[in-house]
Amino acid sequence: MQEHYGIALAFGAVAFGLMYCGFIIQKLISPKNKTNLKMDTYECGEEPEGEGWLQFNIRFYVIALIFIIFDVEVVFLFPWAVVFKDMGFLTFVEVFVFMLVLLVGLAYVWVKGDLEWVKMKLKYGTGRYSASRLHEAETK
Repeated sequence: MQEHYGIALAFGAVAFGLMYCGFIIQKLISPKNKTNLKMDTYECGEEPEGEGWLQFNIRFYVIALIFIIFDVEVVFLFPWAVVFKDMGFLTFVEVFVFMLVLLVGLAYVWVKGDLEWVKMKLKYGTGRYSASRLHEAETK
């Protein structure tokens, strides 16, 4: 049993060694003349407008994470559906608990309000929020 630890350790050392060799080779052969033109943002041959730094709303990230979490969890249901008849009642209970955990997570996200795209309610919207539907709904 312990001889397998040596093989795993040797494999890990070779993997890290190859990774660092790639970094070292890249550092040695990469060009060193970094000019302002080379460090500029590239927009498919167009002249860049403004800066390359762009802040975006965190809701995009949250919605994407929620989608990925529930999408990946559904993938676990397919193997269970294939072997359900062979495995018996215990498998049904396990998947029921699994689905219950998913539903609790969905309820938590729903109650927290992370599934709503527009979370802020502005009583007196100004600027880009003045034409929003929330502003119109509250004025009626």
